[in-house]
Amino acid sequence: MELSDAIHRRRMVRAFEPRPLPAGVLDTVLELGLHAPSAGFSQGWAFVVLEGPEQTARFWDLTLPEGKRDRFPWTGLLAAPVLIIPLAHAQAYVDRYAEADKGTSGLGRSADDWPVPYWLIDTAMTSMLMLLAAVDQGLGALFFGIFDHEAELLADLGVPTGYRPIGTIALGYRSTEPGADRPSGSLARGRRPLDDVVHRGTW
Repeated sequence: MELSDAIHRRRMVRAFEPRPLPAGVLDTVLELGLHAPSAGFSQGWAFVVLEGPEQTARFWDLTLPEGKRDRFPWTGLLAAPVLIIPLAHAQAYVDRYAEADKGTSGLGRSADDWPVPYWLIDTAMTSMLMLLAAVDQGLGALFFGIFDHEAELLADLGVPTGYRPIGTIALGYRSTEPGADRPSGSLARGRRPLDDVVHRGTW
């Protein structure tokens, strides 16, 4: 698939079939994500991968308990066979920029010295590559936030201190049930035209 095709076909899928992914497909998506750029080649990211109903249930039981599910509008999301939690590690960047070849940057003392938190940016770029890789592999994907019980989830998964999730990627085959994967109402806003967002030479 051409990159431009994957970009134009990418969309957020909110209802999945529960069937597992073929052997090797998940690793392909993950490996392609590792080709994202990172400041100083720090690669301060990590990914907790939950595959299969027993593992994904741990995520949903903590972040969307049974008592809240009757009010959740996207129940087909819970059928996704894979959840990927991308985690950003700020200290990896601080440590990298304390090394000799980066020492003059002044960024090797503390995460507070960074005007922009590149650990979040770089981890987001790995996530975007995974979303595109999913399209290339014939899959659907959704990036969504962890809005509740983040601390409990990280503890349950054994995530070391210092790693912060930027969200979660649901991965699998899009549900073909009529109306199951209805588009977000936000799409009615329309995509902003190029001339509305691009300022050439000056604002």
